[in-house]
Amino acid sequence: MPQTRRDFLKQVGIAGGAGVMLHSMGALGLSPAAAAETPPFTPPKASELARHGRKRVLILGGGIAGLTTAYELGKAGYRCTILEARDRPGGRSWSVRGGTTETDLKGQTQRARFSRGQYMNAGPARLPQHHVTVDYCRELGVELETFVNQNADAYLYRTGAHNLAGQPIRHRAAKADVYGYVSELLAKATDQGALDTYLTQADKDALIALLRNFGSLGAKVAGDPSASYRYTGSGRRGYAIEPGVTAGEPIAPYALSDVLASGIGNYFSFELGFDQAMQMLQPVGGMDRIAYAFERAIGRDKIEYGAEVSAFGNTSTGVEVEYSTGGRRTKKATADFLVCTIPPHLAATIPSNLPPEVVSALAYARPSNAGKIGLEYDRRWWELDHKIYGGITNADNELGNVWYPSSGFHGERGTMIGYYNTGSNATTYGTLTPRGRLAKALDQGAAIHGDVYKQDLRSSFSVDWASTKYSEGAWVGWPSRTDGNYDRLLEPSGNVYFAGDHLSYTIAWQHGAMVSARAAVESLHTRVVSA
Repeated sequence: MPQTRRDFLKQVGIAGGAGVMLHSMGALGLSPAAAAETPPFTPPKASELARHGRKRVLILGGGIAGLTTAYELGKAGYRCTILEARDRPGGRSWSVRGGTTETDLKGQTQRARFSRGQYMNAGPARLPQHHVTVDYCRELGVELETFVNQNADAYLYRTGAHNLAGQPIRHRAAKADVYGYVSELLAKATDQGALDTYLTQADKDALIALLRNFGSLGAKVAGDPSASYRYTGSGRRGYAIEPGVTAGEPIAPYALSDVLASGIGNYFSFELGFDQAMQMLQPVGGMDRIAYAFERAIGRDKIEYGAEVSAFGNTSTGVEVEYSTGGRRTKKATADFLVCTIPPHLAATIPSNLPPEVVSALAYARPSNAGKIGLEYDRRWWELDHKIYGGITNADNELGNVWYPSSGFHGERGTMIGYYNTGSNATTYGTLTPRGRLAKALDQGAAIHGDVYKQDLRSSFSVDWASTKYSEGAWVGWPSRTDGNYDRLLEPSGNVYFAGDHLSYTIAWQHGAMVSARAAVESLHTRVVSA
């Protein structure tokens, strides 16, 4: 009996996993382009490795790239050992819980006092649906829930010399006014012939109909162009008195000039980003659920924590690593291959016998900073007083962004991200002590939310990634990807391979770490079975 395409794809899925199956579906024209977004990956198989012997691989770093590498190679029979300097898996994928203790590079020690069940994701905190991270969560049994990435009732807060400065503005009101006024101006211009060169009459009619709906505009007023297609506000922007047994009282719109001067519409493009669009997801109970699921799947015995690497490089028979644990004497480990997932700007400082151009390529990556603070309250005031259930408030002060928890609704207490800032704002907060960061965050948060922001606070924990040991940055960027440095690290240097989100085009996402690790795994395995 001839094999059907369904039978073929079933066998592909069994043998190669979801990524290979989707890639095959795309090749057969059975899926939309969006279903084939994840880079194709052919996982190594134990049957292929059998006649080449069980190769030993050392993996430097137990972050997401290192864990993915060990997981995929381990399934095929490679003997993998992860050397991780921290006392936990995940690297920057870090959930801070009660009892977490961290001393930064400035010697400042914090001990988290979050209540049982409360946590903050100090690093990555959300997952796009299309990222391969979600596939691994399915495979590893990590339960997911909705992350509220957009909320019409969250705020936009702008400072500056304009009439909306210092006012918390609901997202729904900002969108209604921006969309309304832009639609009004375009409708008037279209109706008055400004686009006649580009549009037919049918096009103009269709565009105006779209704009009236999109912006909630009034009708055309015969003989009065200025009164035609006016935006005068609507229930879309919110109500002073919500509809009930009466019609309610919509809140009047801000003036056009104030809306434009404030720049409140400039944030909306964030929501349209490919990796930011609804719906987003998060692991139930914290992002570190992914790292610990990897640890279980790999085997705790295959990860040596507290292992600080002091030297590594190629040998005549493979690779060698020198490291120490707990300040004890230096140990040596040897293997056939090594995969380095240590942040490149740090890997460049570790003594090695790598060629100078490889070390230069590692050092070429530029770290960027980010900061976060977790604030646990005994009262979920954002729900009770502001009617905000999840989502993000964006501010142009030093807070950057405030995240309301996407779970635990109507609970007794909750933990929010009081600021998530980057760049110069992160540097400003990072120069402060943890106590100073908290005080500054409470002052700036109260400017948006009122004095309730300073009340019922139970505990806090702040992270400055630039001064976090073993990271010294939230992520890295490349001044250029076309000068050879990036491409140089995509290839092995002898028996040393490199992986991490920095070797992807989705930097700062766990997806980037995973696809980079898979590329290294595929390259290493192809080399082994081709020998």
